[in-house]
Amino acid sequence: MRGHIVKRGKASYSIAVSLGKDPNTGKYKYQWVSVKGTKKDAEKRLAEILHELDTGTFLSPDKTTVREFLDRWLVEYARPNLSPRTSEGYEHIFRKYLIPVLGNLTLTQAKPEHLQRYYSERLTGGLSPQTVRHHHAVLHTALQTAVEWGLLARNVADAVTPPRAQRSTMQTWTEGDIARFLEAAKNTPHYALFYTALFTGMRRSELLALRWSDVDLLLCQISVSRSLHVLTGGKVVFRMPKSAKGKRMIALSPSAVSVLREHGDNQKGAGILLGMPQGDDDLVFSTLEGKPLLPNSVTHAWIRLVRRAGVKYIRLHDARHTHASIMLKQGIHPKIVQERLGHSTIAITLDTYSHVAPGLQQAAANRFDEVLAGTYNEREKQVAASDY
Repeated sequence: MRGHIVKRGKASYSIAVSLGKDPNTGKYKYQWVSVKGTKKDAEKRLAEILHELDTGTFLSPDKTTVREFLDRWLVEYARPNLSPRTSEGYEHIFRKYLIPVLGNLTLTQAKPEHLQRYYSERLTGGLSPQTVRHHHAVLHTALQTAVEWGLLARNVADAVTPPRAQRSTMQTWTEGDIARFLEAAKNTPHYALFYTALFTGMRRSELLALRWSDVDLLLCQISVSRSLHVLTGGKVVFRMPKSAKGKRMIALSPSAVSVLREHGDNQKGAGILLGMPQGDDDLVFSTLEGKPLLPNSVTHAWIRLVRRAGVKYIRLHDARHTHASIMLKQGIHPKIVQERLGHSTIAITLDTYSHVAPGLQQAAANRFDEVLAGTYNEREKQVAASDY
């Protein structure tokens, strides 16, 4: 019998798998793997292990190093389940930071103290608390997969406290800043793009992936259904939103409709001159040849225009924050703002824009006072009249 299952607890099983005879001692060697769940889960994992042994892909946690596991995790988990851009980001963190320090440890040797020391050294080495927290999140995700695969009994990252992130002050523009910036951008190729960014709160990646089939100028709305990313090597990819809320409809203001209509007319005219008539699947914001705009080139154009306009510097992503902040200050319900931004929950919206909350709370308190005071004064008049 190559393997058997032993019940350990209410929802825990151990799998014993025979690895054959030890050539030195002549005794049979067994690999024990823990599985949380039902007996059916344990039976499924046993079948997987036997298949891995047959194909030579089985990793023994006693011998497998962190480096070997992370390499396998990238191939078998990250690339099939995550976006190409995210997978590349994880691989960069593994290769540059985690593996040089933790890679030679075996999975079973890795202890909370190793991770805690790693975080401390990276902080003193110049990385920000937010970056180190991201490293922790990435490593935790990978090690959790090791637990699910039966390679580890527990996720050691659960026992480690990552550094607390220090939220930076959000930079936004006033209505006057927006007007000055748009005036400076008026006759540039990126005017319609930046106008749309400020008036919709869309992400840069969403704007660059927008097709004319996603824009309805009659119903005054935009359908957000994908985003554009550039991978290492320059390959451009489009992908679906991370969450269901990311796929959404955004209402357009009359001025935004006017800007996009004029932009579309100019694009059609240029296409006719170049012998490239515009189609519904053509990108709204593109080069003259219809090719995607590169994110970095758009960001550099934004920086140049901010300097030309003489307004406070904010990032292109802060155009999104500016849009949300102005809407909230105007009394727009946070639920509407959440839907426009594509946040997965309203809690994210409220937490992100908590800096706007004091003004909103004061306005709400004043409004409550006005309503209640009016009712109270009317009641006082009725009581006074009844006394006569």
